[in-house]
Amino acid sequence: MEIYQPNNIKLTKYLFFTGKGGVGKTSTASATAAYLADKGKQVMLVSTDPASNLQDVFELELSNKGTEIPGIKGLVVANFDPVEAANDYKESIVGPYRGKLPDSVLENMEEQLSGSCTVEIASFNEFANFLTDKEVSNKYDHIIFDTAPTGHALRMLQLPSAWKNYLDENQSATPPLGQLSGAVDKKEMYDLAVNTLADSEKTTLMLVTRPQKGSLLEAERASKELEETGIENQTLIINGVLEEATDKVSQEFYEIQQTDLKQMPDRLAQYPAYVIPLRPYNLTGVGNIRKLLVENQEKPSVQSIEAKTFPHLQTVVDDLYSSNKKVIFTMGKGGVGKTTIAAAIATALADKGKKVHLATTDPAAHLSFVISETDNISVSHIDEDEELANYQNEVLTNARETMSKEDVAYVKEDLRSPCTQEIAVFRRFAEIVEGADSDVVVIDTAPTGHTLLLLDSTQSYHKEIEHTAGNVPESVQKLLPKLQNGKETEVVMVTLPEATPIYESARLKEDLERAGIARTWWVVNNSMLSSSTTNPMLIARAQNENTWIDKVAELSNNHHAVIEWKAEELTGNALRAIL
Repeated sequence: MEIYQPNNIKLTKYLFFTGKGGVGKTSTASATAAYLADKGKQVMLVSTDPASNLQDVFELELSNKGTEIPGIKGLVVANFDPVEAANDYKESIVGPYRGKLPDSVLENMEEQLSGSCTVEIASFNEFANFLTDKEVSNKYDHIIFDTAPTGHALRMLQLPSAWKNYLDENQSATPPLGQLSGAVDKKEMYDLAVNTLADSEKTTLMLVTRPQKGSLLEAERASKELEETGIENQTLIINGVLEEATDKVSQEFYEIQQTDLKQMPDRLAQYPAYVIPLRPYNLTGVGNIRKLLVENQEKPSVQSIEAKTFPHLQTVVDDLYSSNKKVIFTMGKGGVGKTTIAAAIATALADKGKKVHLATTDPAAHLSFVISETDNISVSHIDEDEELANYQNEVLTNARETMSKEDVAYVKEDLRSPCTQEIAVFRRFAEIVEGADSDVVVIDTAPTGHTLLLLDSTQSYHKEIEHTAGNVPESVQKLLPKLQNGKETEVVMVTLPEATPIYESARLKEDLERAGIARTWWVVNNSMLSSSTTNPMLIARAQNENTWIDKVAELSNNHHAVIEWKAEELTGNALRAIL
């Protein structure tokens, strides 16, 4: 495979970098933008990801208006704050009626716009504005979108078609309320967005992946679903390939990568594929962003790794057991190993005699490949499509019992909203926590931004559904107090010994504190620092870990554990090896 060099590839005007969280999507998008700008192109880099870390990468405060990057002529970067975008979106709908309608009506409108789905729609609104803005198109040679982790990106990219279908079918005289109330007058923009996304002369999907089996399978799933939405112009970028093995650890690392690449799914093999070698530095700051795609890199200057002893995951498990926690979340940026850590915690608690239910709300997770059910472990996965269908049927059944035909017709239209799925999934999540026949429920959650939206739904749920379903299930009413009760609930932050995942986890920590949700423990996954490698590239990466593990110790008040990188696949009995 060729080394990824943007100048040697025929690039379209619109480039969408997508992939499972943690694969280096933001780094690759940023490096591509800087590379093209340095070649004299006018470039705009836009983040539509609620969990974006562009500010960390460029070490600069960014806004949704676009910021020129000092030292990189021709590069403008825009980063959207989804909460700010949601407030702007809400005001654009409610504002025109202030002073014209009674306060009670305005309050009702604001309530219907208070749900977490408004954040999704507001972010999409910004994305569609850039995708269809003629002035932006004329000003820039390339417009690069750093999109959200795969599951979220797919929903976002599917929104144009979903909204178009919804609006085509909405023939009622009264426009929809709630989150869709600002959409009716944007149909033309959404049509143009659909056409632009599907136009291979204008748009390319850059599928970013790691040279790892799970990451490649996720990229295959994304590729298939993107094809089904009409986006067939795709390019594969494999990030973090080790070029040279010099010792046992690096040889194992190298062989695992090469084996997984040779077994790449056929669907991915049909697309152009490029490689970015593993680098010894973190992708923060303009200097390192520029270096990422340079072919002839300086050899890393390394010394031997200083032997260190860190707390093990067993320390975390022992505390969760002795404190008798009932609900345990693993949280963190996508790709840090939340599923593995959740499965290991569940296994360890079951070994101690606890009856454990392990569940996932992450549409990208492959929990069934990691752990099997036993007498003490039950496993469930929330099927989003199934939950959506069940929810729609239940709401319509209830509506028909008490509402007129006209009102039922409105409810049916409202349930076609792309936002309805979020409500359905959250309801099922609450039911699992409430009804699991176990001592402990361990939740392998979705990537950070999506997790916060789900947690926010505990407060906004009633506002979301009161105009459709009526009563809020008791499980939902009970959930937030349970999450806020530190005697029952524990959040285990999972991160990597790298800048971006730790910055993201720190922001999540602040959000959890504002919500009053208990969190004590942090787990640093896949550390090379405690390995015995003598490979210069891996040593350089390991030495960089010191700073970030120290940062985790500070953030967690020394309530943390460090897990060494393992060559073997961590499933089944092998999960006990990381304790």
